Amino acid sequence: MTTHYEVDGKMIKGGEQVEVRSKAEILATLDKSGTLDGMPFMPQMFDYCGQRFTVYKNAYKTCDTVSGKYIGLHLDDTVHLPIRCDGKAFDGCQAACLLFWRTAWLKPATPSGDASAAPVPFPSRSCTEADVSAGTSREVDGRKLYRCQATCLLEFTRPMAWWDVRQYADAYRSGNWSIAQILRGLTFLGYTYGTRAHRRKIGAPARWLYNKARFLWGGVPFPRRPDLFPQKKTATSNAVLDLKPGEFVRVKSFEDILATLGKDGSHRGLMFDAELVPYCGKVFRVMTRVERFVDEACGEMRSLKTPAVILDGVVCQSKYSGQRMFCPREIYSWWREAWLERVEPMALAQHDDVQRKSAA
Repeated sequence: MTTHYEVDGKMIKGGEQVEVRSKAEILATLDKSGTLDGMPFMPQMFDYCGQRFTVYKNAYKTCDTVSGKYIGLHLDDTVHLPIRCDGKAFDGCQAACLLFWRTAWLKPATPSGDASAAPVPFPSRSCTEADVSAGTSREVDGRKLYRCQATCLLEFTRPMAWWDVRQYADAYRSGNWSIAQILRGLTFLGYTYGTRAHRRKIGAPARWLYNKARFLWGGVPFPRRPDLFPQKKTATSNAVLDLKPGEFVRVKSFEDILATLGKDGSHRGLMFDAELVPYCGKVFRVMTRVERFVDEACGEMRSLKTPAVILDGVVCQSKYSGQRMFCPREIYSWWREAWLERVEPMALAQHDDVQRKSAA
C-alpha cells in the first residue's frame, strides 16, 4: 500500500484545512472497480471536488459493523470530513454514514488560501465516472446487492486487538481525543472488565458501587445493565408517536427505557446500546424517520417494521464500547418511539428558560 497517512512524519489531525482533488485526479487513483486499496469512492463524493473542508477527525480506527464481531478495525491513510452519505446512489438509504476519505483524494490548503499543487499520487488506472456508478450495486440470484464503504468495510481495514497500545497512542496523536478523555475511557474499561461489571450476576456488586460513586464526578449510570433485563420474554411498549422531522422530543429516563426492553436488551429487535445512555433525559430535535437502509452485513436493502427516528446530533460517542472505544465514526443512533416523549412548544420554552437560568 502506498501511504499518505502521514505528511512529513505527522498524522493528519482534525482541524486541518484540505481541498478535495479534482474528478480527474481522483479517478486516476481508482482501479476499474472504483476503489483505492479496497475503499470505494462513492458517486456522490464527486460533488465535493474542488471544495475545501476542515478535517473533522482522523479515521485511524473504526468499528466492525459487518461481521458481528465486537472489535475495532485499523485504517491507513484515511480521514473523516464533515460529510455524510446522502443515500442518493443507494436508492434512498437513510443511514447517513460519515464518509471515509483517503488522503490521496485530498490535498492540503496553504495559509495563503492557495491549495497546494501536490501531484496526483498515482498513475492513471483507467477508471471512469461510469465505473464508479456501476460499482454501487450488482444483481445476485435476482437480488440487488448494494456496495458502499459500509458494506466493504472489511476489505480496507484490518482487525485491531484490544491490547494493541498503538490505538490508544493514536487516539491522542490524531487529535480526536484529549489525554483526559483517553484516561477516563481506559479507567472505565479497566473497571468494567476487571470487576466483571458487565456480567449479569457476578457483576452486580461492581455496578452498585459504580452507581454510588458516579455522583462524585457527575457521570451517567453504569450503562450496561443486564441485571435489569427481564429473565423471560415480556410484553413491551408499542407506543407510536408518529414523530415528524423538526419536532422536539425528550429521551425517557434510563429506568423507563429499561422497562421497555426484552431479555436480550432490545425493543422489537433494536438494541438499546450503552452509547445511548448519556442522552437519557435530554431534549433533541427529530432529524428524520428511518424507514429503509442498506444492511451492511449482506448489502440488501431493508425496511423497518417498527418506527425508529434519528435525533439531530445524537451519535455513538464510543465511550463505553469495549474494543471499539475511541472509534471516530459517529454512527447515528436509532431510537424507538417507545423510548421518547413528545415535547410541546410551551414545555420546550420553559425547559430552555430553566437551562438559561441555571447557566447564569
